[in-house]
Amino acid sequence: MKVSSLDCKSSHVLSLSHSLRQAARIVKAKRLSLKFLSIDLNGDLSNLKIGISKTKGHENGRFSSSHALYGGANLESMELWSLRLLSRMLHAFDNLCIRKDGTVNRKWDKFLGTQVPANPQAKCGVSTVDVIVDFEKDVWVRLFIPKKKSRKLYSLYKKSKPQAQKLFPIIFFYHGGGFVFLSPDSVCYDTFCRRLARKCHALVISVHYRRAPEHKFPAAYDDCFAALEWLQSGQATQCLPRSIDPRCIDLSRVFLCGDSAGGNIAHHVAVRASETEISPLCIKGVMLLSPFFGGQERTPAEIRVRNVPMVSVKRLDWYWKSFLPHGANRDHPACNIFGRNSPDLSDVSLPSVLIIIGGLDILQDWETRYADCLNRAGKDVKVFFYKNGIHSFGLFDQTHITKQMFFNIMGFIDNH
Repeated sequence: MKVSSLDCKSSHVLSLSHSLRQAARIVKAKRLSLKFLSIDLNGDLSNLKIGISKTKGHENGRFSSSHALYGGANLESMELWSLRLLSRMLHAFDNLCIRKDGTVNRKWDKFLGTQVPANPQAKCGVSTVDVIVDFEKDVWVRLFIPKKKSRKLYSLYKKSKPQAQKLFPIIFFYHGGGFVFLSPDSVCYDTFCRRLARKCHALVISVHYRRAPEHKFPAAYDDCFAALEWLQSGQATQCLPRSIDPRCIDLSRVFLCGDSAGGNIAHHVAVRASETEISPLCIKGVMLLSPFFGGQERTPAEIRVRNVPMVSVKRLDWYWKSFLPHGANRDHPACNIFGRNSPDLSDVSLPSVLIIIGGLDILQDWETRYADCLNRAGKDVKVFFYKNGIHSFGLFDQTHITKQMFFNIMGFIDNH
């Protein structure tokens, strides 16, 4: 019997519903905390805040001057299996959107992605505003503005400037999704950036860039750098609420941050910014959370780490094929940063770099190699390794290690 495409998609939806029910039973039996924003099995399946955490936390690990290791007991098999169920749902979302010819059905992507509208009223201490950067290219940003701490911080200047520590640093955030999926208004990134703005007391600018496969390399890099130039032009401060004095925004303390593919983008934007005059902006640091790097060879982790949540070698290869130019392989400079085809970064004036690596991430070898190569090139690099961290674990609020990751980020910003 020939099965129609509609029947196939219906089977995916039923599979998602079944996975959610299975996860709920496991969570109840093992006393795990499964954090959903809301679930409607008959309608919108993706309006959820994804996260699984145990009732008991993990112990902290060892520290060193430039590297830190967070370990503790291994994840219980049931908790890990619950994460795999969550991963299965996400892969089902992808399968619903990807056509057989490699193109993406954006209608399904939009339906399953669940966008959250901007909210000028403070939620969890942060208000949001959407601003268009380039209408023709559909480049826009979502500003995450933390609630004021005191009237003095937001009052107009009189004779003297407020103290430097009272100024808002700026964090540009680039979302992940393999260069193909998600956006700043996706519920997971709206939640994450809201938390980032609140904890770091920073103005977070989350960038919507053109996505593959419709827009291949270097569209994402161009769009994210254009957002940096938009901030340089002064247009960003004109979009702030009237209650905030634009002069409380510290243009001399700009940080670039991204998870997964967004981490890759943050690196390339930092390199381009180092070769361009962007004053009065000054990029103080780059924060890469499970950055998406790769190459043609298969690393030991890609071979050894199997059946882990969120990512697979096959799906990551498809992301690269969708993003890289036609005919290019994974040794392209966009992917393999320190490969034989990539430029030498020894003379590039990169700011300090913070790298978050998970021990259950199949990309960990590429991320570690990136850190080692930067270190050999004389760059300031700080690495935090989380033994039980999955790919982009901060986004999924995995156990208490996400809290520790935010402490790492806050400390990095405070020291720069």
